[in-house]
Amino acid sequence: MNGPLAIEASGLVFRYPDGHRALTGVDLAIRAGERVALLGPNGAGKTTLARHLNGLLLPESGSVLVGGVPLGPATLGEVRRRVGLVFQETEDQLFMPTVVEDVAFGPANLGLRGAELEARVLAALTSVGAADLAARAPHHLSGGERRRIALATVLAMQPDVLVLDEPTSNLDPAGRRELATVLLGLDVAQLVITHDLPFALELCDRAVVMADGAVVATGRVVDVLSDADLLARTRLELPLGFDPAVGFARRPVRH
Repeated sequence: MNGPLAIEASGLVFRYPDGHRALTGVDLAIRAGERVALLGPNGAGKTTLARHLNGLLLPESGSVLVGGVPLGPATLGEVRRRVGLVFQETEDQLFMPTVVEDVAFGPANLGLRGAELEARVLAALTSVGAADLAARAPHHLSGGERRRIALATVLAMQPDVLVLDEPTSNLDPAGRRELATVLLGLDVAQLVITHDLPFALELCDRAVVMADGAVVATGRVVDVLSDADLLARTRLELPLGFDPAVGFARRPVRH
């Protein structure tokens, strides 16, 4: 896929205070509008990498560029607006009494008010098929509805890149299908951290595989999922009987 780089991470090294080295020199590039699956076993460094892309964590060494803007203390606000992180647990993002207040929270903190704020919120809710949920209390919604509202809170900030951490976690098949439909309809770069390999195949054209804090493979999702040795080495498992070469009826691959 051609186009400008939305994210460019180079040589990221990071260790936690206990000394654990979670990233060991990671490079990652995502182009505007591209959907990339980030795969790997638990403890591979996927979420640590994701938290570097909008400055929730800062590297020991290496660099992150977001739309050409270098991540650093002076640019944190701009980078966090451009890179929206959708957490695995919706409770981390939904904390207001109503859906509309949750979705309005971020843009209001940017200074939006009145009709402009209302339009931003309505557009975000409409993009996830949830405009009818505006007056509802988030804790009364289904898991799939809460996931879409959490996504709307990020989309209301009009990011250039979405980073989604295990977006299908705890979703039933209907919620999973609704989420896939929403994500396929968004014209924004996406990095999708997931253990749901069929979902990765359905949504993304490219996969990046991590293990032990490093990128160990990258390529078309179908090729990565067809590499039995790679899956075994990185403790990734396809559902019984699932054939990546057949996969799903998908949208045309973009070039």
